[in-house]
Amino acid sequence: MSCHINESIKCTVEQCTHHAGEKNFCSLDCITVGTHEACPTVDQCTDCLSFQCK
Repeated sequence: MSCHINESIKCTVEQCTHHAGEKNFCSLDCITVGTHEACPTVDQCTDCLSFQCK
């Protein structure tokens, strides 16, 4: 895990290698957001494509 905290990207997914540790932020400079649905209508249809499991 990087010790960098990007306060512009909030994140609560502690299982991601990019999670900023004790703070609920991402350590990446930017992320990619995508979808697994053909026509997303709710936030549950979106995914952080930058996710990497610890």
